[in-house]
Amino acid sequence: MPIQKLPDHLINQIAAGEVIERPASVVKELVENSLDARAQHIGVNIDAGGARLIEIVDDGIGIPADDLPLALSRHATSKISSFEDLSAVVSLGFRGEALPSIASVARVELASRTEGQQHGTVIAVDGGAMQPQSPISMRSGTRVSVRDLFYNTPARRKFLRTEKTEFTHIDRNIRRLALAHPGVAFTVKHNGRTVLHLPSARADGDRERRLAQLLGPEFVAASEWHDLEREGMSIEARLAAPTFNRSQPDMQYAFVNGRWVRDKTIMHAVRMGYQDVLFHGRHPAYVLWIAMDPTRVDVNAHPAKTEVRFRDSGQIHTLVQRVVSVAMEATRPSASSLASPPGLDVSAESPVSQSGLSLPSSTFTAPIRAGSSTDSWTTLAAPASRPMPAVADDAPPPLGFAIAQLHGVYILAQNAHGLVVVDMHAAHERITYEQLKTAHSDRSLVRQPLLVPIRITVSRAEADLAELHAETLLEAGLVIERSGPESVALREVPALLGANHAEALLRDVLADFESVGHSGRAAAVTDELLATMACHHSVRANRQLTLPEMNALLRDMERTERADQCNHGRPTWTQVSMAELDRMFLRGQ
Repeated sequence: MPIQKLPDHLINQIAAGEVIERPASVVKELVENSLDARAQHIGVNIDAGGARLIEIVDDGIGIPADDLPLALSRHATSKISSFEDLSAVVSLGFRGEALPSIASVARVELASRTEGQQHGTVIAVDGGAMQPQSPISMRSGTRVSVRDLFYNTPARRKFLRTEKTEFTHIDRNIRRLALAHPGVAFTVKHNGRTVLHLPSARADGDRERRLAQLLGPEFVAASEWHDLEREGMSIEARLAAPTFNRSQPDMQYAFVNGRWVRDKTIMHAVRMGYQDVLFHGRHPAYVLWIAMDPTRVDVNAHPAKTEVRFRDSGQIHTLVQRVVSVAMEATRPSASSLASPPGLDVSAESPVSQSGLSLPSSTFTAPIRAGSSTDSWTTLAAPASRPMPAVADDAPPPLGFAIAQLHGVYILAQNAHGLVVVDMHAAHERITYEQLKTAHSDRSLVRQPLLVPIRITVSRAEADLAELHAETLLEAGLVIERSGPESVALREVPALLGANHAEALLRDVLADFESVGHSGRAAAVTDELLATMACHHSVRANRQLTLPEMNALLRDMERTERADQCNHGRPTWTQVSMAELDRMFLRGQ
């Protein structure tokens, strides 16, 4: 066939194939336009999962009557006007493709009114053919009605799923946008029934209510706010405790300048922050809001604008991992953590637990077993390196005081709230592991030169990465040099690791550099070895402990970072409140 220019209608349908995948794509594009128009309330009306009707109504600034035909034309937008604008995009939509693409595969009616106009104006497009515009009575804002999606492209329409499935995708997109823009109110109707009503949430309490509506009250109860501001970038995070984990990564949200993104760098950084405290095979739950200079992120890397490209992905990785790691370091027994201890959803205290519970003093005088020493705990664990959390002089410690040992496995303790049950092996394993990590990091990294350098064949791209990140590899204890276009020589490795699996480690590190621009692989392998050492040096089941030894373990837990979980992510302790004990025995009923 000879080369020929495609007609505009076919061009629009091809563009629609990139932008409009299903009804949820239409909703996303139109709601983003409403957000760019500074709308404070957005109404979404859906019929038949979006196949029959999608209607978006907002109270934004509106579109002037003369601009309505342009709004339905390809590559016509008010959001960018130069290359400089394109390199610093601050709006959600900017290409000018959404409306004309939608209009090429559906029947679209666009009505809008600006603040200064006496009436609104409406214009319709049917299969790409634009109708004359006419006046209409309406409030300030914009209404877009999309009917019979894909009616003129039956090959696309037959791939739509069931009504329930399509609306599920729509609901997911709206929830993401509502999380990203808490100050905007949303109302969603499906087949005439209101299914979601989200008032504006600007105050902290209102934001928590919105999180509870969107992600569930359990997430709010198990998560806390954390933030970090550094190097011209701010991160606000709502991070769930490690014990609130998921079988799938279905409760992970990251927003960059108000845009929901799927980014491997951010996801990898969060995983690194949660390592050591998350049970294997489980996924953390979190919401991240990242604000940064728009010139430092390219949002034009994907047609649906769900993927971004950072100018300095290493900096993003470092800061995200830092805010998560600091949050996880605080997961240790404290007065505030007693409200929801690891692995247990504790209800409010009962009047019994508030009415003067008798606690043993710090000079606990229980009998000591023959042949044991009151300071024999020092042979099991050195004093923890972290200071105890500040508490009032007359306040009992968070984990209280030991009263017994159950089957040589669990320590039973009494605190102000009721009964504390501690898995002594898991708790001691975490204490020992953190001490080993501290001791290892306090010493300068010792490298072991290899008698015979290991020559490793890699791709040219991997060899280039090895040269580019040579200093980073050196910090991790790996000394390499390029020995050919597609080979490198490994000359030194961390002394703790030795030469075992050195080639596999280097390949994994280079794969991380290629994938996310950062790697903590060497540190992870080191931590794994330290965790194994900690496990073998921790107290075992059936080891009989004296009460002073048990109390010493409880105090070490309170001053050790991440002590709520062992190295494998299992909870180390749990609280049974007096209210729960009262219910078990029907007291007060």
